[in-house]
Amino acid sequence: MSRPSLLILSLCLVLAACGQGGKDSKVSDKAATAERPLQITAEDYVTIQNNSLASGPVITGTIQPERKADLRAEVSAIVMQVLKENGEVVRRGDLLVRLDDTTFRDQLASAEQGARAAQQTLDQAERQLERLKTLRASGMTSMQALEDAEIRRNNAQSELVAAKARSVAARQQLQRTEIRAPFDGIVSERKVSNGDTAQIGKEIMKVIDPNSLRFQGLISAESVNIVKAGQSVSFKINGYDQQFIGKVRRVDPAANATTRQVEVLVDFVGKEQPHVSGLYAEGRVEAGSTEALTLIGSALIRDGDKTYVWAVQDGLLKRLSVVLGERDVRRGDYAIISGLKSGDKVLRQPMSTFKDGSKVSLVASASSAPAAATAAASASASAAAASAASVTGK
Repeated sequence: MSRPSLLILSLCLVLAACGQGGKDSKVSDKAATAERPLQITAEDYVTIQNNSLASGPVITGTIQPERKADLRAEVSAIVMQVLKENGEVVRRGDLLVRLDDTTFRDQLASAEQGARAAQQTLDQAERQLERLKTLRASGMTSMQALEDAEIRRNNAQSELVAAKARSVAARQQLQRTEIRAPFDGIVSERKVSNGDTAQIGKEIMKVIDPNSLRFQGLISAESVNIVKAGQSVSFKINGYDQQFIGKVRRVDPAANATTRQVEVLVDFVGKEQPHVSGLYAEGRVEAGSTEALTLIGSALIRDGDKTYVWAVQDGLLKRLSVVLGERDVRRGDYAIISGLKSGDKVLRQPMSTFKDGSKVSLVASASSAPAAATAAASASASAAAASAASVTGK
């Protein structure tokens, strides 16, 4: 056989050996990956234990301000100017809306002129009466003339009082063309624009005091006997991720005629308060507490009507079915009725790639990772130094 033929045959044998070695390496890597256990730290799981679970009736409702004013037109006029917009802060007495006051200014001027004329008439009647009294004392006038003068004086007095009343009424009507803030607060809703016709009773603007917000909730009639003033209430408000705490101020003595539910007024406790009224809220009145096994909501896996968790038992990962009880509105934890026992370890954040029966090993927590990394780096440095010394010696 010639030399080129031998060279080609040798190359083929080498390539075949390398391919077989690569396949064996891939198979061994897959086997090693399959046998590698799932490493978790203490931060990855939660230990099931008994906790205090708040119990009490559910309460639902909205956040409403205690101080609010629905400002309406008291006179019929055209809206000339709207000075405040939704969300603007106002102080007591600030001008919010100005209506057309032309007619009312004319009425006030006419009423004041009438009052001045009535005053002049009264003054003249009194002077006439005094003159007749003097003449009567001298016997130069009759008693009938004196009595007529007294009647004219009394009529003039009555007319002056009526004229002053008309003047005051006209001034009040003029003042009603300026709609002002009744207290410090925020404009929550503007109902008119420039050029609108404001009839008597028409909604103009709403002003609320954001510092007077409270929870107006409803409870079922069956829970009236266990809800009392002073009890704590834990609830969540739509749009806010945090938990709010309140205290029952009062329970209405009458149920709603339509729903037969009873209104409960709840005051906020602490500085944490919402800044928007009208939001929906739901919570629970803490009428009592019980001891129960609890689990955080992030560890639960919902599958239709069933609920599962991933638990660590005897070094293996197990998918267990659990039955849940009531939810603690204070912390968001769920009561465990069955499926777990005290001391079980449950993964906080389950993943879809988990497999039932996989091996699990507990490793150091994240806090000790820097120390381990330092030790590993030191060992690597020592090994590198030793290898360099060995090469130098050779």
